[in-house]
Amino acid sequence: MPELQRTPYRFSTAEYEQRLKKTRASMERQGLDLLVVTDPSNMAWLTGYDGWSFYVHQCVIIGPTGAPVWFGRGQDAQGALRTVWMGEDHIIGYPDHYVQSMDRHPMDYLCAQLTDRGWSRGTVGVEMDNYYYSAKAHERLVAGLPEARLTDAAGLVNWQRAVKTPKELEYMRKAARIVERMHRRIADKVEVGMRKCDLVAEIYDSGLRYDEWSGHGGDYPAIVPLLPSGPDAAAPHLTWDDQPMKKDEGTFFEIAGCYQRYHVPLSRTIFLGTPPQEMLDAEKAVLEGMEAGLEAARAGNTCEDIANAFFRVLDRHGIVKDNRTGYPIGLSYPPDWGERTMSLRRGDLTELKPGMTFHFMTGLWMENFGYETTESIVITEAEPELFCNIPRRMLVKQ
Repeated sequence: MPELQRTPYRFSTAEYEQRLKKTRASMERQGLDLLVVTDPSNMAWLTGYDGWSFYVHQCVIIGPTGAPVWFGRGQDAQGALRTVWMGEDHIIGYPDHYVQSMDRHPMDYLCAQLTDRGWSRGTVGVEMDNYYYSAKAHERLVAGLPEARLTDAAGLVNWQRAVKTPKELEYMRKAARIVERMHRRIADKVEVGMRKCDLVAEIYDSGLRYDEWSGHGGDYPAIVPLLPSGPDAAAPHLTWDDQPMKKDEGTFFEIAGCYQRYHVPLSRTIFLGTPPQEMLDAEKAVLEGMEAGLEAARAGNTCEDIANAFFRVLDRHGIVKDNRTGYPIGLSYPPDWGERTMSLRRGDLTELKPGMTFHFMTGLWMENFGYETTESIVITEAEPELFCNIPRRMLVKQ
């Protein structure tokens, strides 16, 4: 038999073991004997697993001792063999007749495996508020582990990911070079009459293609490009169509570079024509507020300090933004590139620590237009590190 060709680990075994140690310490604080991790981002962070298999049931199990155990569809076990840092004895694939069946469920198979390992009792943590953990999955786990007590552990692993290691920051800086390239391509190509679908093709090309200068290509981002125009830009999460770009309309571009699943989002706004005064006034307020927020973005302060500094400026300008102004970023899979823990908003007293990474999302979605100029940052002891170097202003093209 030919030797198995394993994908090089994204991180050293020592780094994965340190992540496992942090996770187990949090489990102990919460009184958990076992943890079932279904968030694909958390699965990848703990094991290195990388595959487009999150449309079927899968998870990583953290037991009281030993390496994590990967559990998933039998055919995807081949992907686990090639991407995780654990040995083959820590990979469990379930038979294909469990896939999307009305008669049986993969969690039934998992319960039998946990019982065989002596892990069917005690307190079991599950990620109940995770996109990929269904109500049926929870029902089957409860039924199949009658001697266990299932409790919500959503966010447990996410919080361990908050402070990035030097290797993680290296990957994010590479993602930053990618999103810079994407914005430069947009600025170069966008013009009145260009079909949006063709512009998105340029965005994907620049975000994925191997670049000889930087020495790396890109991954698929967890969110598709968002680029509504004109009045539609009042809605923050619209995508694109096949219609031409119009004169005298503004478009914001919310996109991210992605490398080894690590994301760096960046938004900029482009106006084709002469921008109205209300957009120019909004830009002035946002840029002034961003400076104030960045000044507060340093270790020892809180998430709320950044938000308060930004919102105070908007208040002075008479602008209301009734949503948060940022969130943590890093390793992620669809449908979201955020880490789903803290937020840059009033009331969030989470202490900022060196190595935390955020998308400072200062976007405004007004009644008839939208404006986005954002930055992704790394918290340091002094002023934050900006991941990207793209002019912080609206680009106007006549």
